[in-house]
Amino acid sequence: MSRVAYVNGRYIRHAEAGVSINDRAFLFADGVYEVIEVYGGRLIDEDGHLQRLARSARELRLELPVAETALRRILRELVARNLVGDGHVYLQVTRGAAKRDHIFPKAGTPSTLVAFAHRGDRAAAEARARAGIKVISLPDIRWKRPDIKSTSLLPNVLAKQQAREAGAYEAWLLDAEGFVTEGSSSNAWIVDGEGALVTHPADSAILSGITRARLLRIAAAKGVKWVERPFSLQEAFGAREAFISGATTIVLPVVDIDGRKIGSGAPGPVALDLRAAFHDFAPVTA
Repeated sequence: MSRVAYVNGRYIRHAEAGVSINDRAFLFADGVYEVIEVYGGRLIDEDGHLQRLARSARELRLELPVAETALRRILRELVARNLVGDGHVYLQVTRGAAKRDHIFPKAGTPSTLVAFAHRGDRAAAEARARAGIKVISLPDIRWKRPDIKSTSLLPNVLAKQQAREAGAYEAWLLDAEGFVTEGSSSNAWIVDGEGALVTHPADSAILSGITRARLLRIAAAKGVKWVERPFSLQEAFGAREAFISGATTIVLPVVDIDGRKIGSGAPGPVALDLRAAFHDFAPVTA
């Protein structure tokens, strides 16, 4: 069966999908996006993702081309047409196609909406979580608004590539003071010496992860202490545990940072417990 994508009101074979070469996402990375997990055929944390999409669009003064109810129908149709049981849906909104000019196009220029769905491998994801991952640290050279989920991801791409070339799964980004902000495509966490979860505040230095917010609620429900504050790379080296979170990873334990063993060198109980509880706790929308 051929995969199906959605492009500006049409469902079309994925291989044939495309947008104008004048689309501002292509020319200026002038767009926003979301990635939503599909688990057992259901969209996980859909409300939070769509709320963040709307916020990102507002921050860029970008008009969403369809109403939220229509967007929800499109996502479900893509899941159904692509027979996705476990996987993800990607959606992107751009300022549309216009003459190349830094200035916004004139009012009335249609926005571009594209979306597609793809299957995931649940068994492979669980195996990675049981093994744990390695991360490396790099300077955070991104623009100053990573809280907007824009398509301007080149620094993230370079960081992720450098991590892979170093034999690691992810890169943790360090600000000018040496504090960990987040990963190239994930939020960063440690478990400190007192057993409390620590993660960077959801300010303009990081993307406020939807999975991150859900994990904080799960921790509170389980009686696990947590605090939002910056933590340094040195503190991470001495942590009991470390892990990353995101819609495509849920929770992945970190067992090695820059070649240094974290905790016991194996995935820790807090991270594994949060991962195990995630889909039972997280609200889903059918």
